[in-house]
Amino acid sequence: MAFKFELTAKSAKARAGKISTKHGEILTPVFMPVGTLGTVKAMSPHELKDIGAQIILGNTYHLYMRPGHELIRDAGGLHKFVSWDRPMLTDSGGFQVMSLAALRKITKDGVKFRSHIDGSKHYFTPESVMEIQTALGADIIMSFDECPPYPATREYVEKSLYTTLDWAERGLKAFNNHENQALFGIVQGGIYEDLREKSALALMDLDFPGYSIGGLAVGEEKVDMFRITEFLNDVLPAEKPRYLMGVGTPSDLLNNVARGVDMFDCVMPTRNARKGSIFTRNGKMIIKAARFKDDFSPIDPECTCYACQNFSRAYIRHLIHMKEILGMRLATIHSLHFYQELMAMMRQAILEDRFDDFYHEMLPKLDQLI
Repeated sequence: MAFKFELTAKSAKARAGKISTKHGEILTPVFMPVGTLGTVKAMSPHELKDIGAQIILGNTYHLYMRPGHELIRDAGGLHKFVSWDRPMLTDSGGFQVMSLAALRKITKDGVKFRSHIDGSKHYFTPESVMEIQTALGADIIMSFDECPPYPATREYVEKSLYTTLDWAERGLKAFNNHENQALFGIVQGGIYEDLREKSALALMDLDFPGYSIGGLAVGEEKVDMFRITEFLNDVLPAEKPRYLMGVGTPSDLLNNVARGVDMFDCVMPTRNARKGSIFTRNGKMIIKAARFKDDFSPIDPECTCYACQNFSRAYIRHLIHMKEILGMRLATIHSLHFYQELMAMMRQAILEDRFDDFYHEMLPKLDQLI
């Protein structure tokens, strides 16, 4: 099997590790830029490498819809199709399908849904999702799950949990590409610790090589997110990676690394950057603000990214106001570079067993508005 996780160091509950895949190694904790349709918006593959991205994501639902997993398979897989030779991960499409509340019907066998594009009818089962993700060929893939909405009753969350566990077992039985891909189980259970434990223990019995934490960052209070990830830190096996799906802000990353999470993804740094909201080590900068109109300093004087080394706040503000593509690109380059830098700084702090000091130094800065 072309997948291995090695836990390298701990500092308090924070973890540093190394994931080995067929397409290379991933040093954790890691943030994975999201390439929903096979591209991280506004970024080319060589720019992603320049900012230090070790692994990127593709979205199973959207790639199934367009251009289709068969076409990608015929192109030689997602790596060749998008020209990316480092590790890749695909999600199961479960969250996207569940978000189509008015267009889908959940049964014990799978989900019937209509395309958000043209209304055509489709059917996802745990088995078909494995077939799709095998065709896409990412190094790490996800079990098909039902992601319950928030808020939801405990009864609904528990019923959803049993559906997800059944689908996880079925998907694992159908999956036959262990030599090239690693299939992660997804822990569900909402904000209920006993349901989360039940989900995690059942998935651990199936012995997945890694475990994703789903169903968070869907509207619950941050305190509940942190409570659940901290709780799962004591339940999930230490020798396998933990992936918190769809999270989040820089302070979310810091808080959840402090609670034992290894892997993250989120569209936030790219989506916000395109709208002129840029993340930095000193907080969030709304570059469209009037006070930056004649500010000729870089976004962050300490940053080594291409945007900060070559352009001023005033210029990037001008581009964003004019809706110029270059402005969106430069803002994205900086925000993603910062996310990679933040993860690298956290890893170094863990290796040097000073994470607690780093946490208390950085957290107040990350949440402030510049």
